[in-house]
Amino acid sequence: MTPDLATTNVLLGVLAAVSVFEALAVLALCVGGFLFYRRIMQVLGDIEVRQLAPVATRANAILEDINSVTSLVKGFVERIDPFVRWGIGSVRREKRDRKGAA
Repeated sequence: MTPDLATTNVLLGVLAAVSVFEALAVLALCVGGFLFYRRIMQVLGDIEVRQLAPVATRANAILEDINSVTSLVKGFVERIDPFVRWGIGSVRREKRDRKGAA
């Protein structure tokens, strides 16, 4: 009695065909994922150019204005500081003199 391998060969052929289809499906998913990634990156780049770049430019302009105002105020404070200190010292001396006289 010789064993009949026809059924086994058919099943192995079916398994091989299914494996090929699975490999093609994985390859198609990889290609689709890459195309999706590339499209998303293109959309994000467009959003950055159209929306984020103008906002960043305006924010930098505002920061430059704040920097110039801060510099002006700092210079003003440096010029006024000796006079304020002199005034505070005068008030303290006057208060001390009145306290000592009383």
